[in-house]
Amino acid sequence: MTFTSRHRRFTWSMAAMAVGLALAATAVAQEIRFFQIGTGPTGETRFAFGGLVANAISNPPGSRECDKGGSCGVPGMVAVAKSTGGSIANIEAIAAKRLDAALVQADIAYWAYHGTGIYKGKGAVQNLRAIAMLYPESLHLIARKDAKIASVRDLKGKRVSFGDKDSAEMVHGKLLLGAFGMTEGQLKLSPMKPGPAADAMAAGTLDAMLVVDAYPVPILAELAQRSDLVLIPVSGPEIDKLRIQNPFFTATTIPADTYKGVGAEVKTLDVGVVLVTAASQPDELIYGVTRALWHPSTQKLLTDGHPRGKLIHLSASEIERMGIQLHGGASAYYFDAGVIK
Repeated sequence: MTFTSRHRRFTWSMAAMAVGLALAATAVAQEIRFFQIGTGPTGETRFAFGGLVANAISNPPGSRECDKGGSCGVPGMVAVAKSTGGSIANIEAIAAKRLDAALVQADIAYWAYHGTGIYKGKGAVQNLRAIAMLYPESLHLIARKDAKIASVRDLKGKRVSFGDKDSAEMVHGKLLLGAFGMTEGQLKLSPMKPGPAADAMAAGTLDAMLVVDAYPVPILAELAQRSDLVLIPVSGPEIDKLRIQNPFFTATTIPADTYKGVGAEVKTLDVGVVLVTAASQPDELIYGVTRALWHPSTQKLLTDGHPRGKLIHLSASEIERMGIQLHGGASAYYFDAGVIK
């Protein structure tokens, strides 16, 4: 080996070492920030969708640049989607600073922020702030076919689950009963999480259950393979009045054949899902999160990753529909983007 070749090889080795040290120094200089996002139970859409959001807004040190096909998230941030008990648990965790952000149903967020509805007498969650309106979830009131339930009123005397004791489903179930002039005492109510409730339905020990989630709900799709089911319409004059009193509900239909054996479309209600955070989060951070969320590459990721991704739209009307104060960082982004004035 000549001196020239040895010298060239030594030079290359030193260059490679320099590049490695430079990358390491960059990673050290760019502090990693973990960002925890509360979602919902593992079998529900919020958990899966929250995972997509977490991936989209993450941008760990060393990632390829956005304009070169890399991550378009917040530089140095690693977002993690956490399974939780749902909207109410998420709001409690935001208030206690155990989560950085969370997916919460719009009506629950509104009541919490204003200290009304189910939060009346508990006090408003004053540090709650909105980042973005995401996608709608649908009320699924589902019953065993042999239970002979065709309407909300037919739930009288039946074995029913409106979700766990402190779940959003329990809140929505009580709203449905109230709309039809009914009380919990007229049902054989069994508080259960969706998974155990579906098992009880299949075993014949439960007649009906309520799930608020984006269709098709995996738990219900699997249950429909085991049992003959019917979807109960959530519609009529009573529901029209409920919508006036609770403007977060919008009329919708669950398409025919969404679930095995349910061959006709069924009218029901939608409620939006909001990405929320705490007022104490830095404006610069939430500006970055909001910008990353609405980046075209993120929108493609959400659209390709889940059917509900196609229903996310950036508009002033969607922002207004959230009904709670925007975080300062999110507000600044929407102003800079020309969405709000």
